[in-house]
Amino acid sequence: MGIIISILIGCLAGYLAGKIMKGGGFGFWINLLVGVVGGFLGGNILGWIGISWGGTVIGSLITAVIGAVVLLWIISLFKK
Repeated sequence: MGIIISILIGCLAGYLAGKIMKGGGFGFWINLLVGVVGGFLGGNILGWIGISWGGTVIGSLITAVIGAVVLLWIISLFKK
């Protein structure tokens, strides 16, 4: 998958994670950055437990959203 598609998926994932984690977001731009990093984190987390989506765009989006939600949750622990 191209780097631009990966970044776009990460941005969408960050936006969705910000909506899922009500009160856990940090604003539009930071949530987009968290989505990109969360895509990497989600891929690692799901890889460790043996889950693979087969490289589809929807699977990549779900993985990135999971990673972004986890990352927002971790960041919110330090925010308080």
